[in-house]
Amino acid sequence: MQYENENETLADKSRCAGARADLKMCLLESDCCKIHKRTPRECLRTTDGTVPDKCQALRVTFFECKRSLLDGRRRFRGPKGY
Repeated sequence: MQYENENETLADKSRCAGARADLKMCLLESDCCKIHKRTPRECLRTTDGTVPDKCQALRVTFFECKRSLLDGRRRFRGPKGY
């Protein structure tokens, strides 16, 4: 994730905040949100091909990160993706 200022950080300090922010920015920059005027949540539910593959990959990364928080074996290794 790129920030405009060097000292800029996310306000959300949860473990998967970086993956969530990357997914959100990718969706907001996609044609689904810009042209079709849908919310990011609606874009994730669509199957019409307006969401790029990069955003779909970030969605999987975010899912794996959230799942690793619940998995007892992975909890000690840290979340996947970030």
